[in-house]
Amino acid sequence: MNGSSPGVEDGRDHAREQGSAIAWVESPLQMLCAVEAHHAGLLGAHARVIPRAKLRPLAVTRREIARLGPPDGLELAMPAPEMPRPHRGVSWAVGDAFSGKVQAGWLTALPGRIVIVDDGLATIRLLELLTGRAWTPLLRARATASPLRKALGVAAGLRLRAAARAGRLSVFTALPVPAELAQAVRDRGAELVTHDFAWLRSQPLRGPGPRERTVVLGTSLVRNGLIHRDRYFTWLAGLGSTEPVAYFPHRREDPDDLARVREQPGITVYDGGAPAEMTLRGLAAEQRVLSLPSTAVTSLRVLLSARGVAVETVDVPDEWWTAQAAPSLRSHLSMFAHHDTGVTG
Repeated sequence: MNGSSPGVEDGRDHAREQGSAIAWVESPLQMLCAVEAHHAGLLGAHARVIPRAKLRPLAVTRREIARLGPPDGLELAMPAPEMPRPHRGVSWAVGDAFSGKVQAGWLTALPGRIVIVDDGLATIRLLELLTGRAWTPLLRARATASPLRKALGVAAGLRLRAAARAGRLSVFTALPVPAELAQAVRDRGAELVTHDFAWLRSQPLRGPGPRERTVVLGTSLVRNGLIHRDRYFTWLAGLGSTEPVAYFPHRREDPDDLARVREQPGITVYDGGAPAEMTLRGLAAEQRVLSLPSTAVTSLRVLLSARGVAVETVDVPDEWWTAQAAPSLRSHLSMFAHHDTGVTG
């Protein structure tokens, strides 16, 4: 992954043709990546980013992007309770390709072009499903779906593959897509554009970050029932007993779990709200970031490698996993563990 990805230049060519776009975002990472997609040229000359209403992390992220100053031609719209229906022919950017409302929109709104931006590990799953059998439904991992929901997933998959064959599907990602999978995506006709947060890297830093040498990123694995809660807290307690630790929660962490983290000696919980990519990009070389496998590991390595900050993945011991953590999921997560971004400055 590097700043001279050929896909980005292709994306700039699209900007002269596409006109306008609407981006519907439901997480801080989706919002940040929608801004990056517009900066890279994939969303046309004019784009409206519409965040889902009543989600505090989205409000915080929107405020921070507005403070930095979004790229020319991008409007940060007010939050909305429901996903809008783009006019026919308008490009449509989304992050959650497994949302039933998003999938229904693909079948009824007929967007001119579909742009998928990062939504964590689900982005890789989407690419795997799109390159699989034609009648494979687009459903979340571990989802229990009704026959009607499966039918919608099948129809959405057919529509998305048709858009790829027609040259109307782009996937914009900072994730380490395996070479074989990336080629399969392109063979389907989709445009796969890699990026390195060029817009964010060009923005001025906002004051000093946490002073603690060690920064720990929170995880959703506990709340999702994938790792044992007590094993995780024992590990955190061990860290806090040896040195001061700054803890940045995951947006989906259980409030009761966060209360327990705050009680740990030596650990300070920072209520950032905005993506870690925005909050931690000013760390100094003497600091380090620890994280269980997550997409933030990849993006923070892109942003912090030039500053000499170590971003270290904590491998999950076998005894931490619960019975709900299937081998396929563990394999997926491992791709974010020790991936080399290839960024040197």
